[in-house]
Amino acid sequence: MAAVLFDFSGTLFRIESSESWLRAVLAEAGVALPEPELLRAAKELETVGALPGGALPSGPLPDDVAAVWGVRDRSAELHRAAYTGLSRQVTLPDPELHDALYDRHMTPAAWRPYPDAAEVLGALCERGVAVGVVSNIGWDLRPVFRDHGLDPYVGAYVLSYEHGVQKPDPRLFTTACEVLGVDPRDTLTVGDDRRADGGAAALGCGVHFVDHLPVTQRPAGLLPVLGLVDSDASRTW
Repeated sequence: MAAVLFDFSGTLFRIESSESWLRAVLAEAGVALPEPELLRAAKELETVGALPGGALPSGPLPDDVAAVWGVRDRSAELHRAAYTGLSRQVTLPDPELHDALYDRHMTPAAWRPYPDAAEVLGALCERGVAVGVVSNIGWDLRPVFRDHGLDPYVGAYVLSYEHGVQKPDPRLFTTACEVLGVDPRDTLTVGDDRRADGGAAALGCGVHFVDHLPVTQRPAGLLPVLGLVDSDASRTW
């Protein structure tokens, strides 16, 4: 393999918990909630799927969210509208907290790299294997990579909201390969979403899936990638 294209959320990084997310925003806003109320609100936010990169909504979507949910990663405006629309189903002390929650999830502090991410990216670069990030997302994730020290390993960022299309559309994977100067047939795509990340297979890319788990539960989920770049096993997904 000449290159590996990684997904972002659930693959290289994991978002913080809903409770941590809410606590950070309340602290920043100087808003105090009784502990039972805070835990209740955090659980409700998780249930409605308000945290991007967290749990998906577990119930019917509000009409305004349903109208944009399937295309939410095509623009920054759609992404914000979708997730703040979910958040607003939960009662919070101040309506402005919903936008503050959305803003929080875009900060590097809200994300943790998986334990083996730096090791794997570093090893790929040492082998001369190009690295790209292809993500369905509504905001610029580059600062997250820079803050956590992983940006030097990445040769291309292809983000859905910057191109107006989202995975599994093969155009995103094509763009990443073109930027890196590699043939898709010599490229491995790694992600946690079989439908979205599996779109790379239409170009002849190898595809490998990882489990979208908390960082403490997936300490070495990326390490198999190092073996796959040297074999044809990555063609099977």
